[in-house]
Amino acid sequence: MDDVSGEEYDVFLSFRGSDTRLNFTDCLYCSLIRAGIHVFLDSEELELGEKINEVLNAMNKSQIYIPIFSKNFTSSIWCLREVKHMVERHSESNGKKKIIPIFYDVKTDDVKLRTNLYKKAILKHKKMKKLASKEVQQWESALKTVGKIIGLELQDKRQGEEIESIVEVASRKLNTRERIVPEHLVKDNAQLEAIMKLLDVGSDGVCFVGVHGMGGIGKTTLTTVLYNKLSLHFEGCCFLQDVRVHWQPPSGPLDLQKKLLLHFVNSSIIDQIKDVDAGTKMIKRVLCKKRVLIVLDDLDNKEQFEKLAGKSDWFGSGSRIIITTRDERIFTAQVESSCKENQNHPKEISRYAVRVMEFDQALQLFYKHVFRSHSPVDDYNTLSKAIVCKVDRLPLAVEVIGSHLYNLGFAKEKHGDKIKLLKETLQKLHEGPFKDVQRALMISYEGLEKNQKEIFLDIACFFSNENKRYPIIMWDDCKYQPHTEIRVLRQLSLIKIRDDKFWMHDQVRDFGRDIIRKVHTPPFSRVWEHKEAVELLQKKEVKWMIVSHSS
Repeated sequence: MDDVSGEEYDVFLSFRGSDTRLNFTDCLYCSLIRAGIHVFLDSEELELGEKINEVLNAMNKSQIYIPIFSKNFTSSIWCLREVKHMVERHSESNGKKKIIPIFYDVKTDDVKLRTNLYKKAILKHKKMKKLASKEVQQWESALKTVGKIIGLELQDKRQGEEIESIVEVASRKLNTRERIVPEHLVKDNAQLEAIMKLLDVGSDGVCFVGVHGMGGIGKTTLTTVLYNKLSLHFEGCCFLQDVRVHWQPPSGPLDLQKKLLLHFVNSSIIDQIKDVDAGTKMIKRVLCKKRVLIVLDDLDNKEQFEKLAGKSDWFGSGSRIIITTRDERIFTAQVESSCKENQNHPKEISRYAVRVMEFDQALQLFYKHVFRSHSPVDDYNTLSKAIVCKVDRLPLAVEVIGSHLYNLGFAKEKHGDKIKLLKETLQKLHEGPFKDVQRALMISYEGLEKNQKEIFLDIACFFSNENKRYPIIMWDDCKYQPHTEIRVLRQLSLIKIRDDKFWMHDQVRDFGRDIIRKVHTPPFSRVWEHKEAVELLQKKEVKWMIVSHSS
């Protein structure tokens, strides 16, 4: 028996060619293909020997069997052999291979051999000398087995709607909508449940939920897990990843609109769209009656929102739109726009600020990456906890450092060398953040305006966990408009204010300080280490430094 896991086809269609090939089967085949399902459809032009080998091989390597029972189905010896084979494969796989029977222009009792329709054809086969009676009995048994499986009866029904239903059932059984999650995933159930509550799936209306937070905090991972969990409850779904990266005009916006629509219509319709305005109209026309789930991942300006999912009446009742971003201002701008224009914009976007992982979860994530297990031996616990504490539980940092250690061959090292590697890693973290973490944070930093950067760097170097009163007086004197700029930094999740004190994630603070050391001009524009300050005061450079900082 073949290994069930190594499938080459998703669906195998079994049908009587003269009955349905040019109508129902062809429409079903095209709909399955459009849904991203890999379908086997046999060719009538094959020689008998070729057909037997190809068809049996395809059946062995398919996950779902769809026999389309029509009036002349049992007149074909080959159709009967296919039914027998699919029942055998279903049984051998312990139900892992599914059968979805379609009763096209017959009833279930016909397939169960309780009427004369199929009985007559079976009787003719029994009279044929070249067929063994045992094989015919196996066909009868297979028909009765499949006839008992709940399928879809198409008599007196609109075929278009029923085909959509079949595709939906096949997609659900195949889980074709599921997106790949990180290999060493640690689910944050508390945060998932909080976002689920905001989504309120099952209620009417169109709901928009904005998931925001600093880079590397886990927004995309959370929404991917939610998408996989919820996708089967909607007529159609789309997860549009990295919108910020792919948005660059002129082609970016249009390409993203087409990519979104490709989840709901075929490419021939999409080819008709020539500009962004036409794409906007098409999104509304196609989706306004559909109950859909759409995730727009990593937005950084309101135009992206407006061109991809800007108005509630673009989507059918029950639809859910999830937006992830580092910049909470996108939601503010959208709500303000809706109040001014009153054109069915979402009147309110529910917001969820993603928080860093709980310590136990972050530690488990570290263990999974560096040790490839849930927990290492006790000898490494203390250093592992120190590393997780140092990066303040930021998921991106935990994953980057854990993977870095694993790639260094950590698992193969001797005990003493493992301890040494962990200690060296902790020391490097004291010196500044890892490069991959820096790259993620640099995206947010580069989007800041000049005064915002200056305030951000001041907080990173001097004012994290310090009262906000005196720094604000200083920035106000420098004409930085601190109240406005601090609000921007908060909306970008780069800082928080707790008990009238500035708070900054350790990795963000170290990132800011690293900019001063390596990137910022002039060098030494800010000094926060006591030893460095003393050394500079002993040099002639100090006069230049003071002037440059106050200028």
